[in-house]
Amino acid sequence: MISKEQEQQVTDYLILHRLPLDILLEVKDHMISQVLDIRIGENLSFDGAFHKTQKLWESEFKMTRYALFYQEEIPMIVKKIVKARYNHILKKSLFYGLISFAVNILFIFLADNQEVYTALFRIFNCLFVLTPFLIWIFNSNMRKYVRRDFKYQGKLFYTMYQQNLGLFIVSINVMFQLMLREDKYAFQFFRTESTVAIFPLILTLVLPFILHTIIIFVLINFFQHKKALTKVQDFLKISAK
Repeated sequence: MISKEQEQQVTDYLILHRLPLDILLEVKDHMISQVLDIRIGENLSFDGAFHKTQKLWESEFKMTRYALFYQEEIPMIVKKIVKARYNHILKKSLFYGLISFAVNILFIFLADNQEVYTALFRIFNCLFVLTPFLIWIFNSNMRKYVRRDFKYQGKLFYTMYQQNLGLFIVSINVMFQLMLREDKYAFQFFRTESTVAIFPLILTLVLPFILHTIIIFVLINFFQHKKALTKVQDFLKISAK
C-alpha cells in the first residue's frame, strides 16, 4: 500500500499533465498499481518506483492535438481514450439514427396524404428538439459543467465529455428549422408519380438522419458526462478532507 501523501504525489503529477478529472481517476489507479508492482518486484523505494513508472508512461503524456473536440493540445493518452469512447458512442448514435430514419420512411407509407405526413414529420422531429430542451431544464445543476471554460483549478476539464455544448446548440437550431418546413419531396417520390429533383430528395432524407444522429450523440455524451461527474465530485470531496 501507499500513504495518502504518496497517492497525492501521483495525483499532482497527473494534474500537471492536464488530464480531465474522470480520465485522471482512471489513469491514477493504473499508475499506482504499476508503482506498487515495480516497488515490490524490484525492491525499490516509492520515489524510485514512481520515477521508473514516470519513465514508462513518458510517451503517453506527450502533447498532441485532437481538433475535432479539443481546441488546445492534450496528452496522447487522453486522445486515445477520448477517441475510443467517442467512436463507441458514435456507433450507438448511428444505430439509433438509422432507427429514426426507418421511422421517418414508415410515416411516408402510413400517411394518407401529404398533409398527414407533414404533421407526422413535424411531430417526430419536434421530439428531437423538445427532449433535449426538457433535459436541459430539469438538469439546471449541470449547466456550468458543460461549459468549455468551466475547469477545475482553472486548468482541468471535469470530464472528457465536457466539449459538446456548441455542437448541441447548432444542431438544435437547425433541427428547429427543419421541423417547421414541409417535407414534400420524400412523400411525392414514394407515394405519387410526380417527378422529384434528386438533390432536394436526398437532402430531405439525409439531413434529418444526420441531425438525429448528432443530437443522439450529444445526449449520450451528456448522460455519460453526468455519470462521470458523480465520481469526480466524490473524489473532490474526499480530496478536500
